[in-house]
Amino acid sequence: MFNHHDRRTFLTALTGLASLPAIAGAQGGQAPAPAVAGPIDVTWFDAFKGKHKQVFDLGSFDLSVDSPLRQPVTYFAAHREVSKLEPPNDVNVLVAISHKAFPMNATDALWEQLKLGELWGIKDPQTGAPSTRNIFLGAATNPGGATFRGLRARGVVFWQCNFALGSVAAEIAQKTGAKVQDVRTDLVGGLLPGVKLVPAHTWAIGFVQERGFTYEKL
Repeated sequence: MFNHHDRRTFLTALTGLASLPAIAGAQGGQAPAPAVAGPIDVTWFDAFKGKHKQVFDLGSFDLSVDSPLRQPVTYFAAHREVSKLEPPNDVNVLVAISHKAFPMNATDALWEQLKLGELWGIKDPQTGAPSTRNIFLGAATNPGGATFRGLRARGVVFWQCNFALGSVAAEIAQKTGAKVQDVRTDLVGGLLPGVKLVPAHTWAIGFVQERGFTYEKL
């Protein structure tokens, strides 16, 4: 007999496998291999107990144009003004990242190593040149800021689509001449602390809405 956790882990793995033919058909060929093989823990989704919960979908957000992180800050500020509610006990936020916004989840070291600023067209506001650091990370001493660290300090969780990492690795390898598997290993190892891998972005968007999260596309 499966216990509750085993059943959820099994279903998560099954969901990922079932999505392979659809992905392959959409791309006209083989589906990209997942960046991490095997089941991914999704039990952390049940930890959010706030009265108000929202997921901000960055699946297609262009980081070369702007930062989307002001929106979660505004969401928190409005709840404070209207209801005097604060994260993380009363209000919860997820920042959902797939392919295009991947660099937001990457360490400074990975930005420099893979030249993510150049590949994504993201300029460092301090130099005007392609960034060699994660300009969305922010200072550790500004918990209210519209940055990765600022939002993490308020209980926000950033996720990363596992399947998207396979596509990102393939694109970077094609542009740099590196081996796909080597790049993929670097991507997984270069995720910022606290970033949660999800089996697939599209799956996770539905999964959290089933658990009471409202949805906003950025």
